[in-house]
Amino acid sequence: QVQLVESGGGLVQPGGSLQLSCRYSGNVAKIGSMRWHRQVPGQEREWVAIIARDGTLLYTDSVNGRFTISRDNAKNTMYLQMNNLKPEDTAVYYCNVVVDLQNYWGQGVQVTVSS
Repeated sequence: QVQLVESGGGLVQPGGSLQLSCRYSGNVAKIGSMRWHRQVPGQEREWVAIIARDGTLLYTDSVNGRFTISRDNAKNTMYLQMNNLKPEDTAVYYCNVVVDLQNYWGQGVQVTVSS
């Protein structure tokens, strides 16, 4: 099993920055790719960014160039640096991993972008 705990959400003005963290524990040796997703109430959860085990990075179009995903295996932590935030980035953000075909999710953190 794997446990995921997010932190770093909050309220920020448009154009501002936030960094989300996702600390992982448990059977971490089996973790391959890691993902950030987000969800707005009443809408489907969407993937935001992926970091593969080999370091390959992928971003959904709406955040490409503004968000950066990274991981520090020494600290068992994944990050999402979010710059130039827009009101449409407002959502609950979740980190996610798949281990042995089992999906694991964090509890989610609220990010609100508003003036």
